[in-house]
Amino acid sequence: MRRRDLIKGIAGLAAAWPLAARAQQTDQVRRIGVLMNFPSSDPEGKALLAEFTRHLAELGWTEGRNVRIDARWGGSNVDLMRTLAKELVGLQPDVLLATSTPTTAVLARETQTIPIVFTFVADPIGSRFIANLSHPGGSITGFSMIEASMASKSLELPERSRRASNASP
Repeated sequence: MRRRDLIKGIAGLAAAWPLAARAQQTDQVRRIGVLMNFPSSDPEGKALLAEFTRHLAELGWTEGRNVRIDARWGGSNVDLMRTLAKELVGLQPDVLLATSTPTTAVLARETQTIPIVFTFVADPIGSRFIANLSHPGGSITGFSMIEASMASKSLELPERSRRASNASP
């Protein structure tokens, strides 16, 4: 559960980052477009969005006061995600939040100018969302659950654990 809390917090910070740089410059309400890869009735998706909103509030971004969050729920329907991505880009938000590889892909196809922050993307380099981890380039950045080159190391862990548990103290 702690890991999930950390990821949610990072998502809140990531989405707030482009806005924080301009926070002192205007009293204008900023707009965040969120494309969720959950159906609108999904309790986990609702909890993630609520956690995101809570973290933004902790950073001083309160919905209805200085930020507006336009969330769209695509579920696993890629055609619906494409439609919703066009709709969100049409709203001209200050930043877009993508919650998966498919949502990042459809948003990236719709805009190269609105910043996109992604979460839960397994291979952002292989998916060609970013150039590399240290310098993403372009208007897309975010957080990955695992770096692709580390996958082989993860496979080694069970073997090392087994050897360590069989070793005498």
